[in-house]
Amino acid sequence: MQISLTDLASHLGAELRGDGSATITGLATLKDATAGEVAFLANESYRSQLSETSAGAVIVRPEHADEVASAALITANPYLAFARATQLFDNRPRVNTGIHPTAVVADSATLGAGCRVGAHAVIGEQVILGDDCEIGAGTVIGDHSVLGRQCHLNANVTVYHDVVMGDRVRVHSGTVIGADGFGFAPDQGRWEKICQLGGVRIGNDVEIGANSCVDRGALGDTVIGDNVILDNQVQVAHNVVLGEGTAMAAQAGVAGSSVLGKHCTLAGNAGVAGHLELCDGVFVGPKSVISKSIDTPGGYATGTAQMPLNEWRKAATRFRQLDSMARRIQQLEKRTKD
Repeated sequence: MQISLTDLASHLGAELRGDGSATITGLATLKDATAGEVAFLANESYRSQLSETSAGAVIVRPEHADEVASAALITANPYLAFARATQLFDNRPRVNTGIHPTAVVADSATLGAGCRVGAHAVIGEQVILGDDCEIGAGTVIGDHSVLGRQCHLNANVTVYHDVVMGDRVRVHSGTVIGADGFGFAPDQGRWEKICQLGGVRIGNDVEIGANSCVDRGALGDTVIGDNVILDNQVQVAHNVVLGEGTAMAAQAGVAGSSVLGKHCTLAGNAGVAGHLELCDGVFVGPKSVISKSIDTPGGYATGTAQMPLNEWRKAATRFRQLDSMARRIQQLEKRTKD
C-alpha cells in the first residue's frame, strides 16, 4: 500500500501541514517510525518523542502541530484517525475468491456474490450468507444460520444452528456462538439438562474476540446489539442482552438473563450476576462483580485496592472482624447516649 499525504489527509479528514506529495507506505510508533511512515500522538506520555521521531508525518491535535518537525496531520481525535489509517494498511491474508475444494457446503445453503470459503470449512443446511462474506479455514456454520453482508469469520470459528448475524460482523478464531447455555435442573443429587431452545441474534458492526463464547437462549434469544465489541475470552450467557455500543474486555462475563444498556463497558475480568439490569452508560471496573441492578450511569467497582501482600493480609483479618467491631460500636454509642 502506498498513498500520498494529500490523499491520506483527505481520507482521515485531517488538515495537512507539509509536503502533500510525499509517499506513505505504512504506520509505526513515534519511536520506530521512518521517513515513509506515519506515527500518531494520542497519549501525552509520549509527547517528548515528537521532537525525536523520524516519521514522515505525525497525526496530532491542533495544539501539538507546531512541535512536529515533519509533516503534520491535524485532527481533534488522533486515535480515531490512527484507527482509520490502519484500515488502509491492513495486511491480513485474505481467503481466495470462491469455495475451496475441501470445503463442505450443503446443497440447500445460499451464498451471496463474492463469498469466500476456506479449506475444510463446513456450511450447513439452509444457511444463508450475504454478499462478500469470508469464512476461514475449518470454520463451521450450523443449519439455518444467517449471516449478513461482509461478515468475516476467521479460521476455526464454530457457529451453531439458528444464529443470525447482521452486516460486517467479525469473529475471531476459537470462538463459539450458539452453544448451549448453562441450564440444568437439580433432581435428588443429579442434574437434569434443560434443552436450550432459543438462538442468538447479533447486530451490525459487531466484533467478537478469540476464544469467546456466546450462548444460545434457553427459550428466547441471546441478543447482541449493533456496534458491540467483545475482547478475547469473554463469556455471554444464555438470554443475555447487550445494548448498542457496549464493550467487554478480556475475561469479562455476564450471567444468564441479565440486560446491559447501551454503551456499557466491562473492564477486564469484570462480572455481572444473572437476572440483573444495567442502565445505559455503566462502567464496571476490573475484577469487579456486580450483584445488584444499576439504574444510574457511572463507574462502579468492587474489591480492595492494590497494596503490599503483608498489608493485605492484615486488612483481610480486619475484614473478618468488621461485624463484631460494628456491634461493639453500636454498644458504645448506646452507652454514650444513655
